[in-house]
Amino acid sequence: MAGREDGNRQRETPAGAGPEWAEELLEHLRPAGRDVRRVVAWLSGAVRGSVALQDAAGNLIAGNRLPLDEDLVTDIIAGRIASAAWESRERHLRLVRVEHPSHACVLAVSRETPFDRRASDVVTHTAQVIELLLTARESTAAGHRLRRATSDLRLAILQLLMVEDTVAARRVAAGLWPGLLDADTARVYVVESGPAERDRIAEECLDSTGEEALVVRCPAMDGHVIVVSPRDATREALRSLVGRHPDLFLGGSVRQSLARTATAYGQAVSALAVAHFRPDKTAVYAERTHPERLMDPVALRGWTSRVLRPLDTLPHHTRAELLATSRLGLEFTAVNAAKVLGVSRNTVRARMERVEGLLGTDFADLTVRAVVHLALNTQIGLPDAHLASDTGNPGLRLCDLLSGPAVRTWAQDLLGRLDADARNPRRTLRTWIAAGGNAERAAQTLGVHAQTVREHVRSAEPVLERQLLAAGTDLYEVVLAHLAVGDLELPVFHRHD
Repeated sequence: MAGREDGNRQRETPAGAGPEWAEELLEHLRPAGRDVRRVVAWLSGAVRGSVALQDAAGNLIAGNRLPLDEDLVTDIIAGRIASAAWESRERHLRLVRVEHPSHACVLAVSRETPFDRRASDVVTHTAQVIELLLTARESTAAGHRLRRATSDLRLAILQLLMVEDTVAARRVAAGLWPGLLDADTARVYVVESGPAERDRIAEECLDSTGEEALVVRCPAMDGHVIVVSPRDATREALRSLVGRHPDLFLGGSVRQSLARTATAYGQAVSALAVAHFRPDKTAVYAERTHPERLMDPVALRGWTSRVLRPLDTLPHHTRAELLATSRLGLEFTAVNAAKVLGVSRNTVRARMERVEGLLGTDFADLTVRAVVHLALNTQIGLPDAHLASDTGNPGLRLCDLLSGPAVRTWAQDLLGRLDADARNPRRTLRTWIAAGGNAERAAQTLGVHAQTVREHVRSAEPVLERQLLAAGTDLYEVVLAHLAVGDLELPVFHRHD
């Protein structure tokens, strides 16, 4: 059938084929072309008119605003009529109801010439396409909101575990993931990818673990995905994932109680650094000999009770908050600890300053940080009642704990690894620790360049098999070794030692 002489001549098509405009309209349903604004712009050109798509409140969604009769629009929005036509000498107007998952919209088309059959069909079918696009967009947006809410919930559970509130963490998790945290122990894994790939890798982690693990996009490191799982099968699932992607690395902790999730996280991060040098790009934290395991456990608990006793006068929730924040603040930077906890870095610093004041000490001193870190990691395994009442030998001091033969032998063996280096990195490391980890101050004491200090400390890391330039368990163990052999002075607290 020949087209009308209205400036939009319809081309002839083979028998059984639709008009060309229909094919163009269907193109807008392809994944690459799903844009309501583009469809409205196309409609304007197809009918040679002005088009407006507005919602029930009169907000313009796409196109150009047109003068419309409010009563007529209200009738269409309310569903009393599905479409309407209006004309004058200057213009011809068509209004069509467009369904929307949450509310109806109005598609208005204005032309200078009357609407012929072709133009009417184009408007009608375009309204149907817009309905599909709006529905798809709403579904996509709803899916995105659901995924975001679920992701936020996983992060909230992780943050509760990080501050040892396992009861609340289990309560929150039970609603969506029954049984996820029923076990008393779990391992923590950190999967490292490029920041741009992190969201996709997080989804693959969820698929690989069958949603039987807590998968969280790390709030502190853009390329990290944290996985907390009580299941041993999770390790192999994540190793398989890393094997399929050339740019992924995996670090894992040893099994820890849920209350020690923060400790397990630190272990996973430490293992991740090792994974970068492994052919299979994976590593699990090595269960090496830790100094606290060489100390008399009863004496260690008694000493811990006395070190942290100034906090016992605080309300339970305040004390728990300060202990958990300090533990993370000593393990990581204040900025990263704040991101993990979901608070500001000023809040982290204020809480740690309060602990400093209560303990009568200064966290700028690495020996203080190491000693308090030892107490905090001993405390985490003790019930509050036990901690408050276990005084042990009231005369026992830190030097007594560190002077035991097993601890001294461990310390001498560890630091003795550095003696073979003619550059004397052991002296550099000792001076650097005494200077609070400040390379410039250590360099002034030694009479060398600050870069030399950094190189010596960095070269000691593979020899000692510990990270030193990043604060955390590895560094504090090396500090304790220096204290045990007498290379550094013991820190002073206002109530003990």
